Amino acid sequence: MAALTRVRMSIVAGVDFGTLSVRVSICDSERGKLGTGTAFYPLHRKREDPDHASQSHTDHMSALVQAMGAAVSAAGIDGKSIASIAIDTTGSSVIPVGENFDPLDEYYLWCDHRSWREAELITRTARETKLPAIDWCGGMYSSEWGFSKLLHWLRHNPAKLSQFVTAFEHCDMVAAILCGIQDPQQVSRSICAMGHKWMWNAELGGLPAQEFLTRVDPLLNGIRDKIAGRFATSDVIAGGLCAEWSKRLGLRPGIPIPVGALDAHWDAVGSGVRLGDVVNVIGTSTCIIGISESSTLVPGVCGVVPGSVNPSYTGIEAGLSAVGDIFEAIAQRASTTVAQLAAELENYKPGQSGLMRLVWDNGDRTVLVNPNLGGVTLGWNLVHTAADELFAAIEGTAFHTRIILERMQKHGSEVNRVINGGGIPRKNPVLNQVYANVLNKPILVPRGDVTGLGSAIFAFVAAGTFRNVEGAQRAMCLDYQVFEPESSSRVIYEEMFEHFQRLYFAFGQENGGPIELGPTLPMLRRLAASARN
Repeated sequence: MAALTRVRMSIVAGVDFGTLSVRVSICDSERGKLGTGTAFYPLHRKREDPDHASQSHTDHMSALVQAMGAAVSAAGIDGKSIASIAIDTTGSSVIPVGENFDPLDEYYLWCDHRSWREAELITRTARETKLPAIDWCGGMYSSEWGFSKLLHWLRHNPAKLSQFVTAFEHCDMVAAILCGIQDPQQVSRSICAMGHKWMWNAELGGLPAQEFLTRVDPLLNGIRDKIAGRFATSDVIAGGLCAEWSKRLGLRPGIPIPVGALDAHWDAVGSGVRLGDVVNVIGTSTCIIGISESSTLVPGVCGVVPGSVNPSYTGIEAGLSAVGDIFEAIAQRASTTVAQLAAELENYKPGQSGLMRLVWDNGDRTVLVNPNLGGVTLGWNLVHTAADELFAAIEGTAFHTRIILERMQKHGSEVNRVINGGGIPRKNPVLNQVYANVLNKPILVPRGDVTGLGSAIFAFVAAGTFRNVEGAQRAMCLDYQVFEPESSSRVIYEEMFEHFQRLYFAFGQENGGPIELGPTLPMLRRLAASARN
């Protein structure tokens, strides 16, 4: 690492690869964010296969060049003054590569669910063999995670198997390319990505044993050695920017690039996460991120991984498979926009819509870990509007979030503050107030855009500008707008949550068992009538 003392006016670049675009943020250690640049890339879906979601590595890297140029221009600086660059990406977004890290296919994006059968097989085999690692990722393996995606690719590309060298998480692939690394053994693999998505666990010897992987499918024979490299936290340097990419990006060659991570985890850092906090990174989906001083198993979450968020603590991840995507789908079906519908919600009261919505439109990430579920809406009448459905969907995502937070608290994770990060909370005060009322906790919303700020914080640490993550957070993170719970609304939401929770586990589990559905619809009608009056 570079010197650990603070350096005057250090400038760094934080890179955030999202689902549809890459954002580069140029930040100064004393003046804050100087400028940003954004470039877009297509998401490839197939009407005949709704589980398909892929992207091109070439598109990603071309967009990075474009966004970097735009950010440097907006900041009004010389790119050669940038002292470090750090990268976060979506995950698990997996790419198989051949020699020289040439892509053999597109990225299986995080929201690609083609591998749900492989995920079920991994879960079943892990339970049969009592694999300890499965307990550390909530007891079930997901189609959104690495091994299931890789196995799906191996099964469906027999002609390319002889060319296969290894597979990478997006954040590790980008860092390796920028550093000019072509030997898999020399690649730094993110503990954040590999711990939460690939069952990597230092105390259990790293990745699951080859014997287990071969038992899952003989196509995985030898894969443990191929998924090689140095597994490290993000306070470790992955390498220096190589000459080729320094020229393309207009930056100085040799500047340090730390080991990357997943976007939501660094968004939590940029949102100011500290012990006792949970950050809801609300975008197309929601990632729920917390940190803890101890490693405590939490059934149904997406991993409990030491060093994954802040290298000094244990990271905990959970989430919803769709949030913004659901809002957008509601608006599209009504031939309008989310912004137009949201403007109609300012005076809505709890339960006013008369609807209750289970937000499984893209499956359940936590705590049921079931991609095969679908959205459920109860209480329709002949005059319901798209705005009614949007409000019910906001309430539904809040109820689902409460189920997750209560699961975390039950298993020893402290939740004192809830920070709503991501782009949606900054545009939707109604959502923040609903969350405060449903969760019965103050909701803190950063006063400004924190996208890429987590990356910048790790870039500052890599450059030696700040001693550690906490020091960089104190200097760089923003103040909050606070939404307090409303006592009158909480009473109504307590009653609604009781019904939601029963429906969630009854509809969401094969052995959910019979429940009394009769009281739910009258309850919804009664609350809607009361709100109207």
